[in-house]
Amino acid sequence: MYDFTPTGLRAREAAAILSGAGTDKKNLALSYIAEALFERRRDIIEKNRIDVKSAEAKNIKSSLVDRLYLNEKRIEGIADGIKKVIALQDPVGAIDSGETRPNGLKIEKIRVPLGVIGIIYESRPNVTADAAALCLKSGNAAVLRGGSDALTTNMIITEIMRSAIEKAGLPADSVQLLESASRDAATAMMKARGLVDLLIPRGGAGLIKSCVENASIPVIETGVGNCHIYIDSSASVPMAVDIVDNAKTSRPGVCNACETVLVHKDIAEDVLPKLKKRLDLHNVEIRGCELTKMILGESVVPATEEDWATEYLDYILAVKVVDNIYDAISHIQKYSTGHSECIVTDSVAAAEEFKSKIDAAAVYVNASTRFTDGYEMGLGAEIGISTAKIHARGPMGLRELTTVKFLITGNGQIRE
Repeated sequence: MYDFTPTGLRAREAAAILSGAGTDKKNLALSYIAEALFERRRDIIEKNRIDVKSAEAKNIKSSLVDRLYLNEKRIEGIADGIKKVIALQDPVGAIDSGETRPNGLKIEKIRVPLGVIGIIYESRPNVTADAAALCLKSGNAAVLRGGSDALTTNMIITEIMRSAIEKAGLPADSVQLLESASRDAATAMMKARGLVDLLIPRGGAGLIKSCVENASIPVIETGVGNCHIYIDSSASVPMAVDIVDNAKTSRPGVCNACETVLVHKDIAEDVLPKLKKRLDLHNVEIRGCELTKMILGESVVPATEEDWATEYLDYILAVKVVDNIYDAISHIQKYSTGHSECIVTDSVAAAEEFKSKIDAAAVYVNASTRFTDGYEMGLGAEIGISTAKIHARGPMGLRELTTVKFLITGNGQIRE
């Protein structure tokens, strides 16, 4: 059995120091991290090629290999993301509320770090830097456990970050990587009660289910995105085609990509051929209902019940023709994972009905679901997209990585 205790104890010691570190000190560490990642980009790319070649040799689908792949532009993007975190307001110490009670007690509720945050994630090595940066800025120590397919890349990124943090005068153990990609290592962190304060899984449904079912520490569910776009009868056809194309093909292997399109029957014969023509440019496989197949022909794969519930993360799209907006809403309510849902419509009434009835972290009117992202929503880097109905829902930025404590100041009051 993997022994997580030494890692957890080092993280707790680092968290105690980080909680009292000022904003300037944390920002200095982040600036050193951003500089070092870019300066050593060729070293990172060299290690990343090892992971990419290994993934290709295992015939991992191209959309998932793309999530793993790093080049100079993507590394520059990671560094720029960290610089954006530096520019964000530090939530630690912020006063949420305050009042003086009739008995003279002054009560304040302030933001404080959570402590030690464990992150279990798959594929994307950019998460290694993003998660570490957000945890550091919010005064938390981070323990990272990435997937085996990105281990070589994650190791060098973590090594670079730890050196930069130490250079700024903060503990290197503010960021640690579990270099074992075994299930035992992940399970040990899930059960590290007293050492880890919060667990955030980022990945597929299987990973998140495992964390929720096995963890003995608090877990925030993130990431699973069976996202829908409903094209209403009043929709602009060119707009609908553009939105679906972007939401499906710009990066099909991410959680905010569209997986199912629902089309009002009155517009289906107009929009579906135009949509297929656009999607054919990316070789998107359509799995459709009977009406979709009648309109588009034999190239459509008959959709099964499983298709409506599947997060493909690939160039595959489920398509269903519905009688009206209420059928669309009912379908989404049944199959949605609560991530991102969209309506394309020119009807204000339809938009309001959709917004009021759809329960998801992000509900869109006439915009791609791909905007469910910390950068795009002005939060800076995000640690994940929470689909849980708790204080953190949607893109989780700095504020969501803090909790509160009450400060009570008196002058001798006693309770009668």
